[in-house]
Order: sequence, then C-alpha cells, then structure tokens
Amino acid sequence: MEHAETARLEDWPWRPWVLAALLGLAALVVNAAMEWDAADQEPWRAALAAFAFFGSLVLAVTLERDRWKAPLAFAGLAGLVMAGIAWRVASAGDRYAGAEFWLAAGVVATGLALPLFQAGFHRLRWRTSYRDTHYHVWTDAISAAGSLAFLGLSWLLLVLLSELFAAIKITFLRELMDESWFGWLFSGVAFGAALGTLRNQLKVIGTLQSVVLLVFSLIAVPFALALTVFLFAVLLSGIDVLWDATQSPTPLLLSCAAACFVLVNSVARDSDEEASANRVLRIAGLLLALGILPLAVMAAISTGTRIGQYGLSPERIWGLIAVAVAVAYGVAYFVAPIRGRASGWMAGWMQGVRGANMHLAIGTCVLALILALPLFDFGAISARDQIARLQAGKVAADRFDFDALRWDFGDAGRRALARLAKNPDAQVAAMAKAALAQKQRVYRYNNFEDGRPAVTDRFAVYPDGAELPDALRTAIELGEICRGDVVCRVYLQPDGATAAVLSDACVPPKFDADAAVEPGRDCSIRVDPYGLRDGQWQYLEAEPPMPSKSEDEQRAALARERRAIEGGDVRVAPSRERQIYIGEEPSGPRFE
Repeated sequence: MEHAETARLEDWPWRPWVLAALLGLAALVVNAAMEWDAADQEPWRAALAAFAFFGSLVLAVTLERDRWKAPLAFAGLAGLVMAGIAWRVASAGDRYAGAEFWLAAGVVATGLALPLFQAGFHRLRWRTSYRDTHYHVWTDAISAAGSLAFLGLSWLLLVLLSELFAAIKITFLRELMDESWFGWLFSGVAFGAALGTLRNQLKVIGTLQSVVLLVFSLIAVPFALALTVFLFAVLLSGIDVLWDATQSPTPLLLSCAAACFVLVNSVARDSDEEASANRVLRIAGLLLALGILPLAVMAAISTGTRIGQYGLSPERIWGLIAVAVAVAYGVAYFVAPIRGRASGWMAGWMQGVRGANMHLAIGTCVLALILALPLFDFGAISARDQIARLQAGKVAADRFDFDALRWDFGDAGRRALARLAKNPDAQVAAMAKAALAQKQRVYRYNNFEDGRPAVTDRFAVYPDGAELPDALRTAIELGEICRGDVVCRVYLQPDGATAAVLSDACVPPKFDADAAVEPGRDCSIRVDPYGLRDGQWQYLEAEPPMPSKSEDEQRAALARERRAIEGGDVRVAPSRERQIYIGEEPSGPRFE
C-alpha cells in the first residue's frame, strides 16, 4: 500500500482559492436556505443548510488536486446523512424529546468517520494504519483551530475598518456587515482560504503537532499526580464525599476522563518510535490510562443513583450512553497494560491503547450514527418509566413532575399524561389535567429534584366560610408558592374564576405582630394570580404572550399603525391588565 506520507507533503497552490470559493458558495446556500427570523425552520430548509454546511466542510478537508472522486462521494454521503438528521430534527417540533441530541450524535459520527476515511478505512478495513489515522485526527484538529483563529482575526479587522470609515461618515462597510448574506459569505471565504493555506503546510503542521503533543504530555505529569491523590482521597473518605461536594458530579467526572484520554494519547503518540522516551512521562501516561476506568465507574454510579431516585428522562438516557462509552474506554485502557505486559509494561500499555483507540472509534462512530437515526424514542421510554414509578408508589403524586410529561417527553409524554387524567386517584387525575391544560411552560424557581420544602398545611380561605376548590389547591401544589413555614391565604374573587394567592411568611412563630410591620424587614409575602381557564385552575402569566402573526398580518398591522400615527389617532385608553390590590395598595404582577 502507498503510505499516506506522500499525500501529507503534497502542495497545491490553488487549494486556498478553491476552498475559499467552495466554502463561500456553501455559506451563501446556508444563508439562503435558513429563515433567521422564524422560530421554527421548515424541514427542507434545515436539510439543505445541513447538506451545504457539512458536505462542503468534509469536502474541503479531504479534497486533493489529483484525488477528488472519492472525497466528493464521501462528502456527498456525509452531507446527505446530516441533511436527513436535520430534516428529522426540524420536523420533530415538540412531538419528540431531545431532538437536539440527534444532531449532536450525527456530528460525532461525521467527525469520527472523517479521519478514518482519510486513512483509507473504506478500502483497508481493519488493516487501516493507526499511524495515519492518528496523524489525520491531529492535523484536522490543528487546521480547524487555526482556521477559526484566522476567521476571528479577520472579523476583528473588518470591524476596525468599518469603524474607521464610519468615523469619516462612510458607513457602507458597517451597513454591509449587518447583512446576513455578507456575514456568511465573508466567514466562508475567510475560513476556506485559511484552511487551504494550512492544508498546504502539512509538513509545518506535522511539526506543530509534535510541539502540541509535547506540551500536552508535560501537562500529563501534574494531572496524573492530582488524579492519583483524588482517587486515594475518595477511596479513604468514601464516594459520598463527592456527592456532598457537588450536585452534578457526572459532567465533572466525564470531563476529567476525557482530559485523561487526550493526555494519555499525547504520551503514547502514534508509534513506539514517536512516543515520549521520558520514563516519568510514560509513568504519568500509564497512571492516567488506569485512572479513566474509576472516573467512568464513579460517573456511572452517579448517573445510576440519580436515575434510581428520579427515574429516566431523555437527557438522562443520553447521559447514560455517554457514561457507557466512557466505561468502554476505561475498561480498554485498564486492560491494555495487562495484555501488553509480555512486551514490557512501558511499551505494552501504549500498544494496547492504540489498538483500543481504533476499535472504539469505529464502534462509537457506528453507535452515534444509530442514535441519530429514527430508531428509538427516548421520550416514550422515559414516560413509561416515570408512570411505572408513580404506579409502584416510588414517588408520591405531590412530588411527581407532571409538567415534565407535558413539556419534556414529546407526544409520548402527553399521551401518558392523558391516561393519568383518567386515573381513579382523584389527586393524580386533577394534577394531570392541570398539566395538560397548560398553554405555556410554568418555569419553577426550583425543580422536583432539589428537595424543595413541602406545601404548607396552613391554609386560610377568604371570604370567611368559603371552601378552597380542590383543583385550585392542586394548581397551588404544582407551583412554587405556599411552601415551608407559611400561611397560604387564598382570596376567591366574586367572579368565581379568579383568585389571589398570598404565600405569607410574616406570621408566628417566625415573626410577631410588631416585627411583621417593621419598615425595612423583609418577611416575604409573595402574591400570585390564579384563574379558571378551560375548566382548570392555573397560574395567570404576568405578561401574556403576544399572538403570533404572519408576515402579511404584521405588514398590515404596521400599515394601520402608520396611518393612525400620521392621522393623529393616538389616545390614552384604559388597559386590559388587572392587578391584585391589598386594601388600597397594588401588589404582585399585572396580568390580563
């Protein structure tokens, strides 16, 4: 086989111009396809933009002067895959949960497939050179980083020039920068020109790669020492010390595992000849390789504990997949020194790591592609798990997150919520109906997982003798008010469809009558409006959302407004907004 070294050093003078034109044209297609002012993109627009964006980038990285057919085919395939995923994401709307993760999985699959293609995996399969694959991973990363840095510098200079000309009343450049097509065109051309120039300097980039890996390998020594101390501390103190220190240990642990992965490979390099000969660096790399597994296992324990406490959600399923990948790498890196002991610990573990990298990269690429395809509905899986927990009594109805079923689990969650609305348990049915009736997500100050205080059992209903409707009490329990050591005062209004709810913390035993009225003392009284809408009590939004209008409707409304302004038809009129009054004093938010 022809070694990739010949392709590494090939210079193509026209490459910067070709890539600048290619990415500039692709950027114009992306801008033309997307409707930047629209809340949701039409699927065909998202698909076209994804095809142009990802297909052109892949082609720009892989294109050679005398080798363009295979890169063009691979770029077309990558573009079609990403276009299909973008179509699926744009079509999902709120019908499916976690649509953004589909796109992320597609990006991961494409990113892993790129260096494999450059190394010839499509022809050589498992005979693909690890050295070539490793080389392309780093040169692609360095080229992309350098091109992004050049792009940022180009924009900075463009801004400086625009301000310079604006100082002498020439605003053409500033106005041009406000046009989205110009921004995309300029970015595409600048990035393409920089990428083409850097790809022509792969010999220099190869040297720069060695410098980067050397710097990373030096960082490996203190990081390995700190990781060893951390693991021993956890071993002696128990893993609970980690849970006490942070509420989100899983991202932290996975980030440390990823850092270990990068630093290990900066020591192992692509061959024994290229690997660092310094014994201290090799020992540090070995310690980091062994440390990935315990970090991944602790992340798995953290994720499993959270799932055991709160059940599945689409985000937790994706997190569980990330943890599983980390554990797979951890096991492979832990086993590598054991399998390589026949070749000597120092050399054997690095050979094992290189072999594991190739297999795990291919496996992760395939897994990411599968996850991006319409094969699994994590919202449906999560909804079934949550309903099972509720029915099994693992979570009480007043602690169950009905809002999540309404908003976070897609259509599967809403179907499950509709079934709960027919539940024989009156409390479950009422809370499910209240969640279904929501027109907008009511964002909580805390969520159900933060151990918020329980709803008070001290209710006072006005006027005297009135009874608190069960549905209104359920709506209050779903919110954040009337929790802890407070009195929940509910003032039913004469219209029978509105209520003012006061969460009154200015009461004994915390405050006596004098302290409650002392100026400057904040004893916390929260005022909230509730209303009967579509047969269900719900919180009334302080700022009602504006109805959506089409472009034609907006244009007609603006024309009417302009005619009224020019005709002098501007007046002060009573507002439709209402507000709660306590005595003669207004309190709480205004609402419609």
